[in-house]
Amino acid sequence: DAEMLGGPDPELAATMGFSGFGKKARTFDLEAMFEQTRRTAVERSRKVLEAREREKEDQAEKEFRSPCTDSSASASSATGAGSTLTQREAACSESEDSSDEELTGPSMQSQTSAQGPAEDTDDDDEDDEFIGPPLPPGFKDSDDDNDNDDTEEEDTNPVKKIPDSHEITLQHGTKTVSALGLDPSGARLITGGYDYDVKFWDFAGMDASLQAFRSLQPCECHQIKSLQYSSTGDVILVVSGNSQAKVLDRDGFPVMECIKGDQYIVDMTNTKGHTAMLNSGCWHPKIKEEFLTCSNDGTVRTWDVNNEKKHKSVFKPRSVQGKRVIPTTCTYSRDGKLIAAGCQDGSIQIWDRNMSVHTKFHCRQAHAPGTDTSCLTFSYDGTVLASRGGDDTLKIWDIRQFKKPLNSAERLPSFFPMTDCCFSPDDKILVTGTSVKKGGGSGKLFFFYRETFQKLYEIEVTDASVVRCLWHPKLNQIMVGTGNGLAKVYYDPVKSQRGAKLCVVKTKRKERQAETLTQDYIITPHALPMFREPRQRSTRKQLEKDRLDPMKSHKPEPPVAGPGRGGRVGTHGGTLSSYIVKNIALDKTDDSNPREAILRHAKEAEENPYWVAPAYAKTQPKTVFAEVEPEDDETDKPEWKKRRI
Repeated sequence: DAEMLGGPDPELAATMGFSGFGKKARTFDLEAMFEQTRRTAVERSRKVLEAREREKEDQAEKEFRSPCTDSSASASSATGAGSTLTQREAACSESEDSSDEELTGPSMQSQTSAQGPAEDTDDDDEDDEFIGPPLPPGFKDSDDDNDNDDTEEEDTNPVKKIPDSHEITLQHGTKTVSALGLDPSGARLITGGYDYDVKFWDFAGMDASLQAFRSLQPCECHQIKSLQYSSTGDVILVVSGNSQAKVLDRDGFPVMECIKGDQYIVDMTNTKGHTAMLNSGCWHPKIKEEFLTCSNDGTVRTWDVNNEKKHKSVFKPRSVQGKRVIPTTCTYSRDGKLIAAGCQDGSIQIWDRNMSVHTKFHCRQAHAPGTDTSCLTFSYDGTVLASRGGDDTLKIWDIRQFKKPLNSAERLPSFFPMTDCCFSPDDKILVTGTSVKKGGGSGKLFFFYRETFQKLYEIEVTDASVVRCLWHPKLNQIMVGTGNGLAKVYYDPVKSQRGAKLCVVKTKRKERQAETLTQDYIITPHALPMFREPRQRSTRKQLEKDRLDPMKSHKPEPPVAGPGRGGRVGTHGGTLSSYIVKNIALDKTDDSNPREAILRHAKEAEENPYWVAPAYAKTQPKTVFAEVEPEDDETDKPEWKKRRI
């Protein structure tokens, strides 16, 4: 063992023909290598910093030498930009100016000078860790600065988050689009209007022609008030002008219809359903089978899709005097624990979902009495409630301090009882539309900053009222329903996802032009029957008429199998006995010439007479035949013997 540890055996090495079992392992001084690398990196970083400093000094010297040239150029550029300044850029500049005015504290230059040594120290530390060839001067910093500037600009300027660079227009009809609904995934859009129609739009299935794939009238001759997909997107709630809400599946087929209450019962709690026109409705955000409706009978009711015979619970809003008041809109909170209703007396009343008697929060003078509060919506964080009133106002409330609104905006006309308001996906912008009279201008979509209620932006939609608006959080697209039967979708190719982007890139399907020759048909109702042309019928109608004709539609009788029936002789020969009988009684009629058959034996009879000739051999050896009598002429016969033709 000692010899093995001491080294290789010389005799074994000589026998095998090599001098040793291997070379000595190479050793490295890692500390020396790291020190050399650090020195190289420090030297390179120092050169890069010196180059940057020289560039900054040169740039500052150039700016100092030509201030007049720069000022004149900036003035001319400002003049040109002002002439072509768009509405969006103006809004951006206003928001930036307001943000600059609000800045307090030391100037940016002083802050930079104060932070200079610390930043240089950090740069030195980062440069010390730099290993490898240096990047070109200002390359990495310029990219990072641009990215940071863009991000900061979007964060500080919420106008740039509004996706309105592109739009598409869906033609619903000629009357007001009073309902909009978009499923949670953003694949299908439904629109309803005053023309009683509900239309289905599939973004993935549409092409550039923008045609709906289905249209129906689920409530016959009742205006559509509200349409909404459930939280899972499998069913749709339809609220119309009648007293019975309906639930349809994704393809428009009925699933459930609420029962109608008894109109002769005074206490609305004891009725099984609504007894007057519905005003609004919505789905529970967490429970997919539950939905909410409000009606002119003065009640707010919750329903279960699996039980259409009776409501689940009833909420009855009351006025200050304790009288019945009509709710015009209703909604759930984001967590589904609260139910809010806006009433005609201007109040907003909120109940706990599990306690239907007393309100949990209420504000009696939220809006002007006698006006219809058209919309209530909760923010995504669940603490702020926005209300769109019929008194031309938009207000936001903190439900924890429900005495007065946080902010309000006025002079926002609303002529429809379903004018919408909604929050942006980031919960920082509040959107609503305005109404206009015919020929009174354009309906607009206004965007307000939630914190200060400053008007950020506005969009002129069309020359009619803006009734419905919807900002989908996944698609980042804005849907708008107008008073002239249009449904518009605003989107941005960069900021938006799917939705309208899927259908605008598809070309229209080519229509095949088919030419047919038609025969002119002259209608002469007073002509004689012999000159009257038969009325033309389509192929389908002609076939239906022929089907009613017993002669043309008579089906030939099938052959009788087995024994005969109904006066018809059955087929025979099916069994062995019938086959034998049939062959025995065959008809063997000889169709040969009888004269030739007889004359065939004449020679033999003459040579060997047997029957007749021997009997007359003595008395009449020579055969005597009868003489042929001439036929009588027809003219010689009497009239009664002549043949009649």
